[in-house]
Amino acid sequence: MLTLCRRELAAMINGEAEGIYFTSGGTEANVLAIRSLIAAHRHKGNHLITTEVEHASLYHLFQQLETEGYAVTYLPVDRFGRIRLADLERAITPQTILASIQHANSEIGTIQPLADIGRLLRARGILFHSDCVQTFAKIQLDVKAMAIDSVSISAHKVYGPKGVGAVYIDPHLHWKPVFPGTTHESGFRPGTVNVPGIVAFLTAAKQLYERMEGEQTRFEQLRRRLLDAIAAKQLPIAVEGHPSCRLAHIVGLSVTGFEGQLVMLECNRAGIAISTGSACQVGLQAPSRTMLAVGKTPEEAKQFVRVSLGTSTREIEIDQLISTLEQFIRTRKEVWTR
Repeated sequence: MLTLCRRELAAMINGEAEGIYFTSGGTEANVLAIRSLIAAHRHKGNHLITTEVEHASLYHLFQQLETEGYAVTYLPVDRFGRIRLADLERAITPQTILASIQHANSEIGTIQPLADIGRLLRARGILFHSDCVQTFAKIQLDVKAMAIDSVSISAHKVYGPKGVGAVYIDPHLHWKPVFPGTTHESGFRPGTVNVPGIVAFLTAAKQLYERMEGEQTRFEQLRRRLLDAIAAKQLPIAVEGHPSCRLAHIVGLSVTGFEGQLVMLECNRAGIAISTGSACQVGLQAPSRTMLAVGKTPEEAKQFVRVSLGTSTREIEIDQLISTLEQFIRTRKEVWTR
């Protein structure tokens, strides 16, 4: 059963079944992938490259690696959240052994040019890891065409169970176990393999993968309905992220003059679930790191909210969101002007 799951998962990313290792989720997948690869290539150098907008699991990992003797360059992004290839090229040194750049941002949906990044890194002999948790089975992911050496994915982002994920590492690459003596998953990860969870993961992933094109078209239509309504009603709401190179189902919004936390609570009272950023960072009550990276002030960054569209989202829910936002903004402004 596990062999079949590896084969089916590998096919979805145009990889090889021998390179699939199952984990407990995206965070563990990121940590094990990075640590396994850099441990095996430490003799080549100690310089790593990542971005200022990575998921917390990677951002904090690289901060930890700095305390362990690694030098880390955090690439800046433009106002849309994309890195500049020229910045990446300038960051490379003879000591660079790995770069980790996400496929798409979890807060604003901006997609990085992975194929261009992969070609540049491959030509320099630098390992390339990408956090693809947000994009797997949502948009095309081809590890060979994009020259990606390692990717991390998670089951719950494709409507599978929480607590399951996977790493893909090019089977032609050498990696070193983080936990020596481990026998499970070819030594990649210790602990009993969660077979029922993995089967459920693949079942959900296949269903979403097969509907990928149709769902993306539907998400684009829902997104357009939302943004058109914001414009038509002249609401003080700005759309964040890249205008075209972005995921359709993640809509980052800045509500001018209102803290995102307040907007989120008002929507929650109306039965609408939105967030103020990545779920892993919401509890910190701090400005969005992504918003700060794209050039917002701390005050502006706190005005951010994220709207996520899913397979069950319908037009009526978009209309309810617009109605709630409009009523909230109008009511607050009336109170202020009394």
